[in-house]
Amino acid sequence: MEQTSLFPPAAGHIGTDESGKGDYFGPLVIAGVFVPEGQTSVLTDLGIKDSKKIGDRRVQELAALVKTGYIHSVVAIGPERYNDLYGKLRNLNRILAWGHARVIENILERVDCRLAIADQFGDKSFILDALLRKGKRIELVQKVRAEEDAAVAGASVLARAEFLQRLRGLSIDVDFELPKGASPLVEEAGVKLVGRLGREALGRVAKLHFKNTARILESVGAGGSI
Repeated sequence: MEQTSLFPPAAGHIGTDESGKGDYFGPLVIAGVFVPEGQTSVLTDLGIKDSKKIGDRRVQELAALVKTGYIHSVVAIGPERYNDLYGKLRNLNRILAWGHARVIENILERVDCRLAIADQFGDKSFILDALLRKGKRIELVQKVRAEEDAAVAGASVLARAEFLQRLRGLSIDVDFELPKGASPLVEEAGVKLVGRLGREALGRVAKLHFKNTARILESVGAGGSI
């Protein structure tokens, strides 16, 4: 039988967000932040907002502040693991749901909270189904433009900072600068990378189900899937 806490749930809520889902190179990162009641204005005053509206250097600075001041969790799914999961699930929303559920569960290990807010990316039942025992008690709200919420914005900053750090690490590993996004510039980089290290290198640094992969392989004359 599950024990009932002698104390009421903490006032406040969890916000979750992700980074990297639209980037060909690099990991998929999901982060969560618990913001106590009355603390949202503190985050806003620090300049915490949707990470897409903040420069890379400032994102790193703000992420350090969030990590210091708030209960948080970050789950990063590197390209090789991502490709394995996508090959099994064939559904990005299910991978996202698993990541959002994990960060919620990780935070609930440290604070008893009954509300989580996430950006709208698919049927919220995906997240609810992926939650474990502690998460089953939480109210989950998905919103369009959820980054307007301070906790979700904090999670957005943490996720982006981790994505940038890991993308740099992958660039160092292959001795080649991997650009962000999924533009023609990214495909040019992919062609150069395959020319230097072979087609198998893409699986180490890129999300292979993106259409960029087929165009890169076609450009280097290495048709077919990886």
